[in-house]
Amino acid sequence: MLEEKDLELLEEKEISPEEVSKQIEIFKEGIPFINLLRSATLHNGIIPVSESQRQYYVSLYEEQKEDLDVMKFVPASGAATRMFRALFHFLDGFNPDRETFNAYVNRKKAQDMQTFFVGVEKLPFYRDVMKALEEKHPDFERLPDDRQKYLFVHEILSEEGFDMGAYPKGLLPFHKYKTHSATAFEEHLYEAALYNVSGGRARLHFTISEEHTSKFDEAFKNIIRSVKEKTGIDFDVDFSFQKASTDTIAVTPQDEPFRTEDGTLLFRPAGHGALIENLNDQEADIVFIKNIDNVVVYRYKHEMADYKKMLAGILLHYQQRIFGYARMLEETEISDTQILEVRAFLHEELNTYTAPDFYKYTRRYQVEHLMEKLNRPLRVCGMVRNEGDPGGGPFWIKDEDGNVSLQIIESAQIDLGNRRQVKIMNGATHFNPVDIVCGIRNYRGEEFHLPDFVDERQAFITEKTREGKELKALERPGLWNGGMAFWNSVFVEVPLITFNPVKTVNDLLKPAHQVKK
Repeated sequence: MLEEKDLELLEEKEISPEEVSKQIEIFKEGIPFINLLRSATLHNGIIPVSESQRQYYVSLYEEQKEDLDVMKFVPASGAATRMFRALFHFLDGFNPDRETFNAYVNRKKAQDMQTFFVGVEKLPFYRDVMKALEEKHPDFERLPDDRQKYLFVHEILSEEGFDMGAYPKGLLPFHKYKTHSATAFEEHLYEAALYNVSGGRARLHFTISEEHTSKFDEAFKNIIRSVKEKTGIDFDVDFSFQKASTDTIAVTPQDEPFRTEDGTLLFRPAGHGALIENLNDQEADIVFIKNIDNVVVYRYKHEMADYKKMLAGILLHYQQRIFGYARMLEETEISDTQILEVRAFLHEELNTYTAPDFYKYTRRYQVEHLMEKLNRPLRVCGMVRNEGDPGGGPFWIKDEDGNVSLQIIESAQIDLGNRRQVKIMNGATHFNPVDIVCGIRNYRGEEFHLPDFVDERQAFITEKTREGKELKALERPGLWNGGMAFWNSVFVEVPLITFNPVKTVNDLLKPAHQVKK
């Protein structure tokens, strides 16, 4: 039962009581695991691209992009807390007055901290941290090594220091150049200038946390003049926040609405799947999607840009086929041969299957069914060889209605108690690095309403605590998982160089993030 103050809260968030009831039912019913049929592999769901084909698709995009509205969409709302997890554990668990650093590493099996200090001088913020320490501790260089290590980490993470764990990841220094340290935010601008330009302008949209708005605004003002001078490109950069209307209600372990100590209903941000609403607000012919932390130093950028152009060229290639068939179905009397041609294209090239009893339909319903399959948003997703990195994998799945489709699936969606499913999961040869190019307009140039293509059955239920009490939280289907479940999907193999995320601070020590001396 909702009270008056509950209804006021719902109105403020623009969430209907019916939506709350629907979410509670999801908790009660649970979310079924995905039914994996097989992993997608080369020539069976993933397209390999030869060098000549790559050059063709790059040229196709470059020839057409000036007539297109292109943009880059970057999820960038995360703070850097997880990036520094090992360092937080170090501060909590290490006392330099009681044990040596090596004793701590052995006791905690903290090899990540060993790696951190072996490469610490290569970190882009090393000199700034050392300068601050020497000002606060004039005798710093004479302190015992274990004390220096503790103070160095304390300076990085403490509120009176750099407080990096609370900072937006996109605004942390990632790369150290001769003249300055570049943030991930800045690197995205330089990268966009190489492929995301039409009419001399590069459009970028970042989804950020509202409390970080002033920091991003200030960062943009500080770098834009230099970036424009170096690239010769004008930039349109804007920001949005995860909408309050996408928040989901939390429930008790008994599936009753969770209330805080003052009796207020608890709503929580619903994960990156909520960003489908932000993507839906964009107006563009082509949208490049890439996470904020997946950037490289400048010497790798041209190679990266070529593969982005390739994916965009592949999208244009398929779009032209899709749009042509859609117009044909709409405008002409269709023959049996044309029906067969469209159906073969859907099955063999677009990985989209028609109903098993398709040929029992009347001609009118065959045309409607083919049109419904064609007239969907299109995504072309880069897939890299699986070398143990975390990330969703490409799989063929069968849903509860018997429909077979190609999807990006997370391990949390798989029944790990089912040996057959685990075998399929472990047999995956590729994973998704969130390297996606999207077509969000139909053959008439109209924007798709993207929430219509979400599979709500691919949500996630997680267990959390609040005020010392257990609760269950609901995450909306992931942006590139269930959030795009009913899109048409083309998976393309791309090299591992395109995937260079910074999930931990030690990732900044990898070659893709080191400027060559």
